[in-house]
Amino acid sequence: MADSHPGLGKHRPPAWGPSRAGREVRSAALRGPAAQRVTALDILAFLAGVLVILVFSQGWLTAIAGDKATTADSGLIRAMFFPAYAAAIGLVVLSPGETVRAWLRQPLLIALMWIAALSVIWSVSPDQTLRRVVALVFTTMGGVVLGVRWRWAGLAEVIATAFAILAVGSFASGLLLPGFGRMQELFPGAWRGLWVEKNTLASNMTIGFMVCAAAAILRPGRALLWSLSAALCLLLVLLSTSKTSLVACLLGGCGLVLVAIMRRGPLGRLLGTYGAITAIVLLGMGLLVASDVFLAVLGKDATLTGRTKIWAAVMRQIQERPWQGYGYFAVWSDDSPWAPLARIIKQAGFKPEHAHNSWLEQWLGIGVFGLGAWALYFVEVWTRALIALYRSAGAYLAIPVLLVYSMTTLTESIALVFNDARWAIFVAIAVRLATPEQRPPPTPGRPIFTPRANLSQGGPRIGPGPRSDPPFPAARQATGPTGLSLT
Repeated sequence: MADSHPGLGKHRPPAWGPSRAGREVRSAALRGPAAQRVTALDILAFLAGVLVILVFSQGWLTAIAGDKATTADSGLIRAMFFPAYAAAIGLVVLSPGETVRAWLRQPLLIALMWIAALSVIWSVSPDQTLRRVVALVFTTMGGVVLGVRWRWAGLAEVIATAFAILAVGSFASGLLLPGFGRMQELFPGAWRGLWVEKNTLASNMTIGFMVCAAAAILRPGRALLWSLSAALCLLLVLLSTSKTSLVACLLGGCGLVLVAIMRRGPLGRLLGTYGAITAIVLLGMGLLVASDVFLAVLGKDATLTGRTKIWAAVMRQIQERPWQGYGYFAVWSDDSPWAPLARIIKQAGFKPEHAHNSWLEQWLGIGVFGLGAWALYFVEVWTRALIALYRSAGAYLAIPVLLVYSMTTLTESIALVFNDARWAIFVAIAVRLATPEQRPPPTPGRPIFTPRANLSQGGPRIGPGPRSDPPFPAARQATGPTGLSLT
């Protein structure tokens, strides 16, 4: 009688097996995002993300403004950033709720925006500060929405696509147009690519090398493409002859190796932790005891190519207004004879474009409170990155980029900078680190803890342990009306 009952015949699935719905969910999860349907709006969103990085990279600026690109501040140049602002707004419209929640998870970033905005009140050049604060907000919003829209693998590919385009353009300009793509007066023969100066090319390509290498790991299906892109970025760093950026590449590469070791399991995490601590201690002792050796390796003199003169002059101006500063990025465009810039030029012996140190830049522009907010935000981002080192495959992107970024803050003003791709990337990584990781739901009909005997069947491991987190989760990300994004 039981066999004749509907639904209880010989085709009934066993009680312990997954249901048909469960098998479909599990199959979709195993196929991953590549097998999911991609809409035209998803492609447009991807292109918008690439556009944000391309425009903020300023790789187009030299072609328009020539060798005076570093001081170009005309209405035409400012208008060239509008497409990036529009693209950022468009991405926000696609994910408004997620964007708001991402901002709320960044209270220190909000504080930085407010301090910069309030500095208009006491700025030595209020109109310049106001205009640049608006640009800063749009630049930061671009970084926030990038971190909201894509998970780690997708975020790496968006940024890597932009840097691959910049790398190809820089290589082509240096090879085919040496009068444009190579320096002629200072450091003749050194490649500068699409930018006005070789160190700018090297700094951008160092970030590009890290991002493309991370994309090759996080997207194994396109590993060859991103590996070749990373190799091209590294080649451009070598052609720029920038030893500082080469050391930064080495540091970021060590970060990639560290993440790979930490992802190997408990023993790897133990060895990686002790190895990293030992390396930091030895490096710190070496800098204290034999700093001249490191300067010789970098090809720098004791003034770090004049940077120490700039720092001394900036510190002297900071002492005049340590609490409030002179206004967000107001110092460097005020050419009046009694302005702080005039006194910096007199003491340094030349005209710098910025403080060449992200920490002094914040103190000079937005005072003690701005410097404190930046320091706290920097520590917060690094704390989240170190936690991700033990928990998430996203560390392949976060750790190397943050290592390079942190090193660069010591010699360049790249923190809280308007219309700058490096600041947007830093914010995107910070937002991604602060966003809770969404794990795929348990498959219906399948126990959460897979018996150890079944692990030999080749299926994915589900449950606790170092491999329980799939490196490329296929769970759908809430991104508004577009459905599944290019994650």
